[in-house]
Amino acid sequence: MVILHHLNNSRSQRILWLLEELEIPYEIKRYQRDATTNLAPAELRAVHPLGKSPVITDGEVTIAESGAIIEYLVERYGQGRLQPADESERLQCRYWMHYAEGTLMPFMVMKLVFDRMTKAPMPFFIKPVARMIAGKAMANYIGPNLASNMTFIEQHLASNRWFAGDNLTMADFQMSFPLEASASRGALTEAHQHTAAWVAKVHARPAYQRALQAGGEYDYA
Repeated sequence: MVILHHLNNSRSQRILWLLEELEIPYEIKRYQRDATTNLAPAELRAVHPLGKSPVITDGEVTIAESGAIIEYLVERYGQGRLQPADESERLQCRYWMHYAEGTLMPFMVMKLVFDRMTKAPMPFFIKPVARMIAGKAMANYIGPNLASNMTFIEQHLASNRWFAGDNLTMADFQMSFPLEASASRGALTEAHQHTAAWVAKVHARPAYQRALQAGGEYDYA
């Protein structure tokens, strides 16, 4: 049986949605973030040396990284479901599978780090310098890149029902976490109506609702 090592408020929620969507029998092992640091607990290192989530175990197999997990589960248990229907969809699916973590998430993580930098405890004489550095990074690099990426996604979803085209595929599961995080942090505005509609469409799926009930606390839903 597949065991999902599930960390609250993490990328593992999209794996839980996938397990429910494919109706794969699974078991959840739960882990809670540290209330102060927000980091995963050390117990996860017993499953994978990096101590990150998501991780699944399936018999003797242990797999980390969302993209690798999604591909494994779809190829092993999907029976053709959630696979691209043709070559055009296949190329789109592959692109968005890599784009989610390779392009979009680094800017989102940088924004989170610099936002926290301005609020973190520090000597009073350091605060103006930290705020200046964070402000310039956001204004000149992170902010413009995030904005252009959100426009890019919006334009794509304006003419595509799902990320690879007309059909729900692996790419939609991979893209769900960054766009849920964007929505929860107010990054989706009136200029991103198609993106917001896509998030709402994901959240309305029965399998997604079952995953929420199974997974517990998830602030991005």
